[in-house]
Amino acid sequence: MQLNALRYFTMVGATGSFAGTARHFQVPASSVSRFISALEREVGQQLFYRNTRSVRLTEAGERYYLQIREVLDALDLATEQAGGKDAGVRGLVRINAPVALGRLHISEMVNQLQATYPDLSVELTLTDAFIDPVQEGIDITVRIGTLSDSGLIARRVGVHKNLLCASPAYLRKHGKPKTPQDLEGHSCLVYKGHSGAQRWYFRRDQGDKPVVFQPEGALRSNNAEVLVAAALAGRGLVLFPTWIFERDSFRNRKLVKLLPDWVGTVDAVPPEIHLVSPENRLRSHKVRTVLDFILAKIGSPPYWDAI
Repeated sequence: MQLNALRYFTMVGATGSFAGTARHFQVPASSVSRFISALEREVGQQLFYRNTRSVRLTEAGERYYLQIREVLDALDLATEQAGGKDAGVRGLVRINAPVALGRLHISEMVNQLQATYPDLSVELTLTDAFIDPVQEGIDITVRIGTLSDSGLIARRVGVHKNLLCASPAYLRKHGKPKTPQDLEGHSCLVYKGHSGAQRWYFRRDQGDKPVVFQPEGALRSNNAEVLVAAALAGRGLVLFPTWIFERDSFRNRKLVKLLPDWVGTVDAVPPEIHLVSPENRLRSHKVRTVLDFILAKIGSPPYWDAI
């Protein structure tokens, strides 16, 4: 069994692409296909379902992928540690982030990261579902919310700061709320995810009991960017994290911040943002380097709060 075959197999399993794997390793796609076919003969199992549109792991392939990925990760770590600092930052790092935060911010950091470390490969997965980084083999997970006692190592990014806002056109027509109680009767653009429609919580100070408000309006969505676009179009009020808004929206007064003396959240306990990693992943120099790079780019407090 050749090591190259195992590396090709795990890359195709992660990307679902023979062509992408070939480009990554700078070999012909036919070589990747030939190595994997030989691997399937050797293990006596079909590892991939293949058709003209997609490539995906079979059930046997899924099991094999999880086991082989751990073996290759351990091998890469041993090689990295044997080489010391002279080994450089190279190899694959897997990052997971919420969809909107990943698209709007983390993806650009990955571009900057790979420009700085050209020998580094990154697998960036975006999902709003809760994942187990250990089971999924994720090196760095961007997590929003309360951390459970999972044994993961967490680095705090900052408070998940929200803004209540609306367009000037909406406020001219419907008035500007001064307190949370004034929100009654306003058209609120509501995020509705797997756990249902969000409630809004407002506090003047951190220790205060929150004022709880159930927002109502003509538009609900499970996509925050849809609701922000509706707010820009004058459809109503939104309460969303600072990182989802473009800075120019406030500088050019496309949106107006509301209730500046109140802290608004969509959780009873104000959430925080962390970067979490399994302890064994942080033994890797490349993972620690990527983690520190992302933290430095975000800054403290996060750069997206300065709007």
